[in-house]
Amino acid sequence: MDGTLTETNELIFATFNYVAKKYLNKRFTPAEITAMFGPPEEVAVERLLGSERSPAAMADFFDFYRSNFRSMAKLHPGMDEILRFLKERELLLAVFTGKGSHSTEITLQELGIRQYFDIIVTGQDVVNHKPSSEGIRKVMDRFNLSPGEVLMIGDAVADVKAAHEAGIPVAAVVWDSYAKEKVMKMETDYLFHDVKKLYGWLRQVLEGN
Repeated sequence: MDGTLTETNELIFATFNYVAKKYLNKRFTPAEITAMFGPPEEVAVERLLGSERSPAAMADFFDFYRSNFRSMAKLHPGMDEILRFLKERELLLAVFTGKGSHSTEITLQELGIRQYFDIIVTGQDVVNHKPSSEGIRKVMDRFNLSPGEVLMIGDAVADVKAAHEAGIPVAAVVWDSYAKEKVMKMETDYLFHDVKKLYGWLRQVLEGN
């Protein structure tokens, strides 16, 4: 979701640093924050602050995230058109994100795209987080899909690794990837540098034009 569908990285970094400043009097670099990705933010914050302070910190986290969403985050231009196009053709759409369920729902609702997705798998819905393929397999099992019926679209190293483990094709998208150079060196089935090219490819595959 983050970096693929949405421009939310700036908001995520700001939210983490809001909590870090308030509770630890320190700031983290974007690289330090992305190194915490994998488990949901609830786990990352608890590891930083301990179990006693994390409930209050998470309340502050979500309050900052929601109140600053409109000014610091948006859907990638053209993505809403892609989602409408895919749903009009009755494709099943899933989100598999490392975010927790609360921040995932805030993101989907604030951007008005929740209705496009048939299943949402968050970091709280799996035991093994990305790069494990557990979330992908949950989607496949839910709809009884074979590997040839599934395409993973993601912007992170963990997305590509999860797709490889699941044995499904992967389209890497690097228009907002915080690990662009690493992703571009990985073995992927497709690589897209902008949303428009992804949309054109989808239209060609699904409509032959």
